[in-house]
Amino acid sequence: MKFYDSFGMNPRIVRFFLLEKGLELDREEVDLFTMENRREPHLSRNPSGQTPVLELDDGTCLAETGAICEYLEEKRPQPPLIGSTAEERAVTRMWWRRVEINICLPMLYGFYFGEGLEIFRERTHCLPEAAEGMKERGRKGMQWLDPLLEDGKWLAGNRFTVADICLYCYIDALKGIGQPIPAGCSKLDAWFTRVGLRPAAGPSVSQELPIGLTG
Repeated sequence: MKFYDSFGMNPRIVRFFLLEKGLELDREEVDLFTMENRREPHLSRNPSGQTPVLELDDGTCLAETGAICEYLEEKRPQPPLIGSTAEERAVTRMWWRRVEINICLPMLYGFYFGEGLEIFRERTHCLPEAAEGMKERGRKGMQWLDPLLEDGKWLAGNRFTVADICLYCYIDALKGIGQPIPAGCSKLDAWFTRVGLRPAAGPSVSQELPIGLTG
C-alpha cells in the first residue's frame, strides 16, 4: 500500500490513526502549493483532486478519510479505533458523524470563506458572506458538545476512537486561526488537552508544512 499525504486536517487524521495502530506505510507527499493534486497522475487516483489517498496493492485508490480509516481498521483490528462489535462501531460512527456535521465542517468552511479565502477561492466554491455564520455554527456545535462530555472519558465513552481523532485534528488546526474553543467549554478544553497528550498526537503533525489547509 502507498499513502499519498499532504498537510491539512484530513491527512493528519489518517496519520494519527496509523500511529495509534502502529502501522507504517509507504508514503508520498503531494505538493498542494504547486497544485500537484489538481493534475495527473493524482487526478487518476482521486478525481476530486484532494488528499489523502490510500493506494492498495491491487491499484484500487481509496480517497475519502472515512473510507481509508474503515479499511485500515478491518485490516488491523487491534487496537480498535472504530469498534470491536457492531454496537461499538455504531456508537463510534454516530459520534464521528455528529462532530463532522456540527463542528468540523462548519469550522472548515468558516476558514475557507474567511482567512483562507485568497488560497481557496480558485480551488473550491467560496461564499465569503457565509464565513462568520459558519464559524458561529462551529462554536454552537462545540457548546452543544461540552455538557455531553463525561469527565475523563472520550466521545464514545471509555473508548478512544477515530471520532476523537477527527475532532481533535480540526480544532487543533483552526483554534489559532480565529476559531478557538469557546469560553466556558471546560469539559471540551479538558478533553482536547487529554487527546493532545497521547503519544500519537505530536508526531501526527506534518512538521514541514503549515496546518489548517486541505487540498
